[in-house]
Amino acid sequence: MRRFIKGVCSLGCLSAALLALPASASVSVVDDAGRTVTLAAPARRIVSLAPHATELVYASGAGAALVGVSEYSTYPPEAGKLPSVGGVSALDLERVLALKPDLVVVWGSGNSATQIARLRQIGVPVFESEPRNFDMVATSLERLAILGGTDVIGREAASAFRNRLSTLETTYRHRPTVSVFYQIWRTPLMTLNGDHLVSSGLQLCGGRNIFADLPQLAPTVGIEAVLKADPDAIIASSGAKDDALQHWRRFDGMRAVKRGNLYTVNGELMNRAAPRVLDGVEALCKVLEKARTGK
Repeated sequence: MRRFIKGVCSLGCLSAALLALPASASVSVVDDAGRTVTLAAPARRIVSLAPHATELVYASGAGAALVGVSEYSTYPPEAGKLPSVGGVSALDLERVLALKPDLVVVWGSGNSATQIARLRQIGVPVFESEPRNFDMVATSLERLAILGGTDVIGREAASAFRNRLSTLETTYRHRPTVSVFYQIWRTPLMTLNGDHLVSSGLQLCGGRNIFADLPQLAPTVGIEAVLKADPDAIIASSGAKDDALQHWRRFDGMRAVKRGNLYTVNGELMNRAAPRVLDGVEALCKVLEKARTGK
């Protein structure tokens, strides 16, 4: 993550810079839901309602304005020191409002639609974050930086992200295709469809998501459907290889099992739409290269 914030001033310096901004500077952006978000002045009290949103706010340079985060906002470490407003799907709105936010960053597909609507009804400015591709991650850094009054930092972070992405694309764009079952949960068996950022990562690395065409963003699938698709590799977003993949080994007729192409990747990196996703993508590309070569 340091490569994305190289040259950025310290948190104390940033806090001073935020306080020095003119109070009358109106700022406006369009969020990922297509709604215009306008603040009378750059936000001084931000609440993030999803771990990826927390990472985006920090990477955009506006972390000093964060006053509350959702559970599992584990990166950067400073986020763990902030008050928690509950889990992604079970937020404590009273706790959110008690923090007196002038901006709440929500997760469109993860947070409760009812709770998001309630925040808007009360009049709290809401930025809906739902990056579905790499360009949206980069522009999220720029847009959140505008709302946080840290434009220069956000532009630099977005530029660094795009440059690293370009390097990865150049390295892997012509590699032979590997069909992949990407497992995010074992019981029930769940995956991600082609609209999720993970599929963009697979595609960059020369992978093909066997369930890309399913309509749900995070669908439940049957073992029989995976067996029928017979992927070249199975990748689980988990840190425990035996627990995540052991149940596949009994299907020794599958190509992925016969070839030993059962792998895990860091789900915190791969599944969160934030700058560190490129760390996950780089690791994913190396895993798919092993699947191709057997080395």
